Amino acid sequence: MYRIAEFRKVSAERYIKDASEVTSEAVASKAYESIKMPARATRGSAGYDFYAPYSFALEPGETVRIPTGIRAVMDEGWVLMLYPRSGLGYKYRVMLNNTTGIIDSDYCYSDNEGHIFIKLYNGGDKRMEVAEGAAFVQGVFLAYGITKDDDVTAVRNGGFGSTSR
Repeated sequence: MYRIAEFRKVSAERYIKDASEVTSEAVASKAYESIKMPARATRGSAGYDFYAPYSFALEPGETVRIPTGIRAVMDEGWVLMLYPRSGLGYKYRVMLNNTTGIIDSDYCYSDNEGHIFIKLYNGGDKRMEVAEGAAFVQGVFLAYGITKDDDVTAVRNGGFGSTSR
């Protein structure tokens, strides 16, 4: 196993600004203080559980965007892949809206502090509820390669499709 990354909280100002777009400022302020760092559940776990910063519900056919308050600082040559917890997928057919979250190693240096958002979709037929502090997504760090003739020098500033702008 390689120790290639660390999780950090985004600033309170960043979190409250971002979270206030999807919840009240009072909920966002309270949530920031209780944000839990992603963690593995067992020594053999590949995935780091991400915890809900506040309670939320998701009806069948709905999507919800959750600002986690977390950023991932990782070595170049690594990527953080995000997936819903398998139990949520199995019980509720919940999936990430973009199928798999890909957090690049340079994302943490963006103007938004690399704030990781999770957008979930409930493709099932029953309401899903996630309590504040419950694990709802997991992230796995993976190494990746590039082609021998790769000569990219562009620098990222943003997320959610920023590299194609």
